[in-house]
Amino acid sequence: MIDADEVAKLCYKCFNQLPKRGKPEAGREWTLLAAVVKVHPGRSSDAAEMEVVSMGTGTKCIGQAAMSPRGDVLNDSHAEVIARRGCVRYLMEELHKAVGGRSSAVFRPSDQRGRWKLQPGVSFVFFTSHTPCGDASIIPVTDSLQPGQAQPCHPVTPVANRGGTDAGSSLKRKAEEPNEGRNSKLPHLEEQETKDGGSENPEDRNEAKPHPRAPSELQTDSAEERPQIPDVLRTGAKCVPGGPADPRLSGPGYHSAGLLRVKPGRGEPTVSLSCSDKLCRWGVLGFQGALLSHYLEEALYFSTVVVGKCPYSAGAMRRAVIDRCSHVSELPSGFSLCSPVLLQSSLEFPFSQNQARLQHRPGQGRVSPCGAAISWCNVTEQPLDVTANGFKHGVTKKALNAPAARSRLCKLELFHSFLTLVKTTDPSSLPDSLRTAELKTYWDYKQASQPYQQAWQQLCRQAFPLWPRSDRSLLLFQ
Repeated sequence: MIDADEVAKLCYKCFNQLPKRGKPEAGREWTLLAAVVKVHPGRSSDAAEMEVVSMGTGTKCIGQAAMSPRGDVLNDSHAEVIARRGCVRYLMEELHKAVGGRSSAVFRPSDQRGRWKLQPGVSFVFFTSHTPCGDASIIPVTDSLQPGQAQPCHPVTPVANRGGTDAGSSLKRKAEEPNEGRNSKLPHLEEQETKDGGSENPEDRNEAKPHPRAPSELQTDSAEERPQIPDVLRTGAKCVPGGPADPRLSGPGYHSAGLLRVKPGRGEPTVSLSCSDKLCRWGVLGFQGALLSHYLEEALYFSTVVVGKCPYSAGAMRRAVIDRCSHVSELPSGFSLCSPVLLQSSLEFPFSQNQARLQHRPGQGRVSPCGAAISWCNVTEQPLDVTANGFKHGVTKKALNAPAARSRLCKLELFHSFLTLVKTTDPSSLPDSLRTAELKTYWDYKQASQPYQQAWQQLCRQAFPLWPRSDRSLLLFQ
């Protein structure tokens, strides 16, 4: 049985051991944390051991116009996505070991040629310090939760002449420094917008004390005079175009629950689905992705999802992550519906928005989300990857097209790692799906993973027909 507090404690400890670069400034900045934890048999038969294999922080997402046809920009830098992509790097290295005849802590040969399966007793737990943005964040208000508490996505109000995203708008690709002297052209999030923001507010989940509220939520009448109208905590993630929209009525009728949502970005529309939607998708397709599915006998699923201390509803979490896909059927061999155990920890992330507010001191400026995203994964080469606005942190504008500017998590870098894996594999041991000379582009290799694509089609047809499809022109790089 997984202990939620032990998982949270392990992840926070791993974060504390990382270098300072890319971390929030205490009392002024906050971020989200997510991690993938590998569970494996311990030395004693009755105990399992846990190991963090990938970790991510971040709250940002680039706009659609900033997406690159070269695959060299990191589109979604929410912590959950960073942690999952870092885990793909980790799995890729473990497969390198396996196909090279070395011992892998994760994989062993299956009965199918060129395919691998998990070692006995190995499973994966997903941890996020805050309720995932999107559907899981539409939480009924209780006595301990007040409207206006922070949520994982900021509702960004478009401002005229913002100029879209800030990808390439400053001379340095660096974390936003929200003070009086910052570049006014950088799109920013006003403090009042943090009611639905990307922070984790773990402490507020079980505490009855009031939480700082957005100006629009403040009222002059006393608590005794206010009518006790039921409400829901709100998410800044927007309903996908072409489908039902939020009624935006007062009280619990503000949102429509169960819908696909896109992240709001930083003033410009995005096509990145909410983390609630992505977690739900991983529960059907697995978190390994289409490329690694070539090598795996079965998709990889999270056995448990642990959420840190924050505004949380077990019912909303189950609806968002499990129930929306529970009816999907006719999946190909190797894919199934995974209903992870959902747990919540009583431990708060020390760099949550709530903690930043509690530690804030006069003269520090407004409390803001950290502009950087950190990825760490248990790989041999360059385990740490710090980015801002989709590129390596600190890269100059002139160098944006250079390989050194690319995050190790962008599509192009992961694709190159996969191609190296294919070249390393002995031709006689290649999976059947890779035994063709027709495969050249990233798109080709993804489409050739036919069982994965079939599972994806079933998921879209039966559960998510409005899921935005990727523009093929953005996937034709080599």
